[in-house]
Amino acid sequence: MTSTNDFKIIFDRLKENFNKYDKELNVLKDEKENYSLEGFFSERFKKNLWFGGVEVKKNYVSYHLMPIYMYKDIAENIPENLKKHMQGKSCFNFKSYDENLFAEMEKFTDLCFREFKKRGDKI
Repeated sequence: MTSTNDFKIIFDRLKENFNKYDKELNVLKDEKENYSLEGFFSERFKKNLWFGGVEVKKNYVSYHLMPIYMYKDIAENIPENLKKHMQGKSCFNFKSYDENLFAEMEKFTDLCFREFKKRGDKI
């Protein structure tokens, strides 16, 4: 069984994937077990667009990436090994530490960030 401490280690590693964007995006939450970022103001939606975040839950660590939900072509190109961890349209759940998987998640997050920055709210 995975312990709370294991989830904290997973959370810390996945949070690193988002930290490099905190200079260009707004940090909404930076708590012990919850970290999230939002982007620019959308005239279309009259609010700042949420980019994503990572959060420790009871039985897993969740990792959200809203560009997947916003841009259909990104959703169609999610790597197969990441798809196995999807819950819903833009969330991935992790129960165990896997550096190769987290490194792939980091690359995919970078792709999502570049598209989010380039496209804005042109959904």
